[in-house]
Amino acid sequence: MLKFSAIPTLLAAGLLAGAACAAPAGAALPAQDPAQVADVVERFLAGQAGSYPGAAHIIVEAPRIDRQAACDQLQAFLPSGQRLRSRMTVGVRCMAPEAWTSYVQANLSIQGFYYVANHNIQAGDTLTLSDLTGREGDLLRLNGGVVFDPSQAIGYIAAQRIPAGGIVKSSALRNPDSIQRGQKVRTEARGPGFVATGEGQAMQGGAPGTQIQVKSSSGQIVSGTVLNSNTVQVMM
Repeated sequence: MLKFSAIPTLLAAGLLAGAACAAPAGAALPAQDPAQVADVVERFLAGQAGSYPGAAHIIVEAPRIDRQAACDQLQAFLPSGQRLRSRMTVGVRCMAPEAWTSYVQANLSIQGFYYVANHNIQAGDTLTLSDLTGREGDLLRLNGGVVFDPSQAIGYIAAQRIPAGGIVKSSALRNPDSIQRGQKVRTEARGPGFVATGEGQAMQGGAPGTQIQVKSSSGQIVSGTVLNSNTVQVMM
């Protein structure tokens, strides 16, 4: 039979055991491994660089992790308004179990080919492969709209003069099937069982598939889709 005097001892032992079991629940989570954060950033930048036709070289600086808890779900992102560039900041947020956000510095270069004019190209000239020379360099150090693939330029019309050695940009080229502002165009309206055609003047320029406004021969302003270099399909 259990003696009454032993009960306090057993109660004390039970309380100590319960406290030992409960302690881990309130203990701090293990710290986040900086190497894991750096790996997430590197893989994220490699994926972003995949849209460029070149080889990416990525150097991620050691993340400054300040007692952040270990994360089960890390997610990298670019801060608002930032695009890929040679020196950049990448954000890393922890989604679970404890939310936190950190920022990591990285250096990025993408070595690939771009194209320059090998002689003076005049406005209105149609480009051929013989007009272009390929050069290799860091694509991120170039301004936007640079032609990386000759197929993006061959057959296109120079919208402005491109000097010898000048970088060929898409903004300096015009699709041969595009319509220019002020150009006389043929309008075409289609409906069930009929096609109505007319003439007008383009109030805007546009490549095939874009929406432009046309002033009809009657003076009415209508909207339509560019089909080719002289035809606009008018909306009914």
